[in-house]
Amino acid sequence: MLLFSVIAHEIAHGWAALRQGDRTALDAGRLSWNPAKHIDFFLTILLPLVTYYGSMAVGGTPMLFGGAKPVPVDPRNYRHPRRGDIIVSLAGVATNALIGLVCLPLIFVAGLVGTRVPALEASLGIVQAMLFYGVLLNAVLIAFNLLPIPPLDGSHVFKYLLPRRLAIRYVQFGRYGLLVLILLLQFGHRVLDVWMTPVALAVYGAQAVLASYVLPTTVQWIPWLQ
Repeated sequence: MLLFSVIAHEIAHGWAALRQGDRTALDAGRLSWNPAKHIDFFLTILLPLVTYYGSMAVGGTPMLFGGAKPVPVDPRNYRHPRRGDIIVSLAGVATNALIGLVCLPLIFVAGLVGTRVPALEASLGIVQAMLFYGVLLNAVLIAFNLLPIPPLDGSHVFKYLLPRRLAIRYVQFGRYGLLVLILLLQFGHRVLDVWMTPVALAVYGAQAVLASYVLPTTVQWIPWLQ
């Protein structure tokens, strides 16, 4: 579910860029569901290893941080550069929202069928667990990517809310964005807890609404549903 959601997020950026007049992602072969197309040696392989073992080495909270290869886009090709930049930047989180919302009725259907057809309960419990994680992971991806820290999607919108002089400095600050994110994940738990509050509310809300349709075998895979 995480792999599917991350790839869908990246494809959405490239597809939105294509709709805005930029063929860079299409020509680079990035509008593909092949996971290999979205693997970056540094972001997908090296960075998760470094952040995990690095956080363990300094005695901090175990942390695993990484990402997919960013989809290449060229805003100069957008028919309307400002509007195009915002649309392309928000396309990824909009796709994650759609995936999370689609998971909700499917959780209900899986629970309903599993209750009425006992022979399918074990299999549908796995499916239902996957769908619950779909809600959780996509909510987390939305909140995280909307952080106004370059190069995350939220920064591409936030910069247009700033006066021009501050916006220029904000974009220049982007070269240190990755370091800031790592420090935030390691030491900024209180800030992240506040930022992620809507995620917790969304997940708990979904859990409360769908509680009567949760299959017993689903709880085996997701203990926090108990």
